[in-house]
Parts: sequence; structure tokens; C-alpha cells
Amino acid sequence: SDSGSDSDSGIDDSSLSDSELQEAFARGELKPGLNVVLEERPKRRNDTDGLKQCLAEFRQQLAWVERLDVTLGPVVDPVSQSASNTDAVDPENDFQREMSFYRQAQAAVLEALPKLRKLQVPTRRPDDYFAEMAKSDQQMQKIRQKLKSKQEAMERSEKAKQLRAMRKYGKKVQTEILQRRQKEKKNMLNAVKKYQKGLSDKLDFLDDEPMSSQGNKKGSTNQRTKKGPNAKRRYKNQKFGFGGKKKGSKWNTKESFNDVSSFQSKVAHNKGPGKARKGGKKVLNKRPGKRARQKMKNRAR
Repeated sequence: SDSGSDSDSGIDDSSLSDSELQEAFARGELKPGLNVVLEERPKRRNDTDGLKQCLAEFRQQLAWVERLDVTLGPVVDPVSQSASNTDAVDPENDFQREMSFYRQAQAAVLEALPKLRKLQVPTRRPDDYFAEMAKSDQQMQKIRQKLKSKQEAMERSEKAKQLRAMRKYGKKVQTEILQRRQKEKKNMLNAVKKYQKGLSDKLDFLDDEPMSSQGNKKGSTNQRTKKGPNAKRRYKNQKFGFGGKKKGSKWNTKESFNDVSSFQSKVAHNKGPGKARKGGKKVLNKRPGKRARQKMKNRAR
């Protein structure tokens, strides 16, 4: 295309606004021919000498440690024991393409690491390395709060799910217990009706037998205690003796009932020394009152 100017009219439309261009077009000052189709494509120039000259101008002769450039082919494949051919890699196959990149990077690392260690350049990050985070503390705090809220929501959901499961299980157990009680009640009523009608003479349904395992354990322990003391108790009884009769030792016998030698009527009827009776009631020795003590003092004078 040309430079965008009309040589016949002498108007440079690059400096005009849209309204001015419309007015010029209305006056007929603009003529066709602004876009010219070229029949022949321009020839491309391959100025190799110029490119080499430019390359020589900005090329810097620096040491390798400043450049860190490594140009190598892919490393030897340990499976096939041969270097993978780059021409054999199918560019449309993502796995082969990424594997060739990986092998080439691996070869560059194997070549560059010994050089860096020889130049005493550290290749590992120190333990006390401090790098400023790309995000601010306020942004990280928001992220932490969001993660915490998500975790709490998940915990609440899990807890609600467990409560629903427990409620469902408890309801199931309660239903089974009610059904069992109703069944036992129905069986007992049927047995009572049969007994009333004379169809059965058994009264087994009136026996209060322990149904639970705990009751069975209690019954078995009671049976064990009725059999007698265990081996340890029998050994102690044999070694130390029973220590005399304990139960019923204060019961009267015929001889103790007829023996009245230790009976004291004064003590038994509250007539001992220092005791008096007044109105049939027992009167204890009390200290005389203040007036009585004063009379006793005057008498003594």
C-alpha cells in the first residue's frame, strides 16, 4: 500500500479527523487509489554479513560462570543404552516430546554441576535462606481464614453426619427393643389365656428368670458362694483357725437364764448411792443454786 496520501489532491489524510475526512470525501477531494494491490511480492533480503556484524558488536567475551550456557544433546537412555535420536521424536506425541526435553535438561545438569563445584559455586539453597513472599501478609491471612472456614465447615458436616448415623442407629435399637417387648408381652398374654381356658397347666411364664447376661453372671456367682469358701480362704482357716464363735455368741442359754448371781436390785431399780427418786423420775446430783449456796455459807459462819 502507499503512504496514505493522495498525490492528486495533495491532502494528507493521516493528520485529518473522521469528520474532516467525511467533509473532504463529500467535496470530492478524496479519490480512490489509496490501497494499491501489488502484483509482485517484495523480495526478502538475507543480509548475512550485516547480521554477523551486528552479532559481533553486542557479543561480550565473558567467562562461562557469567554466561552459564550449556548446549548438549539428550542424555543416554538407560533402558535402550543409546542416545535418543531427535529426528525420531514425533512432535505430535506429547510424551516423546516432553521426554526429549527432560533428557536434554538432564544432560545439561550433568555437564554443568561438576563445573560449578570446580569453581566453588554453591548449588544448594542455605538453611537460613530468606526469600520475601510474593503475596502480602494480609493476603496470606485471608487465605488462612478461608482455609480454616472450609475445614470447620467440613468438620461440622462430618459431625452432623455422625450424629445422623448415631440417631439412626439408636432409633433402630429402640425399635428392636420395643418389638421384643411387645413380642414377650404377646407371648405372655397367650400363655395366660391358655392357662385360663385349661389348655395348659404350666406356669413357666410367671418365673422371674434373669434374661440378661449380667443376671446370669450374678446367678452363677451366687451358686459359687453357696458351695463354700474358695481354696485361699480354706487355707487361711486351716492355718490361723476361726478365732472363736462370732455369730450368736451373746445369745442366752438355759444355764445363763437360770443364773441370777450377778443380779443387783439397787442398780437394776436405780436405787444405788447418790441416786434419789422424785415423783417416780430419776433425779441427778445437781449443783445447788446461788441462794442456796449463800444460805449454806451463812450457816457455816
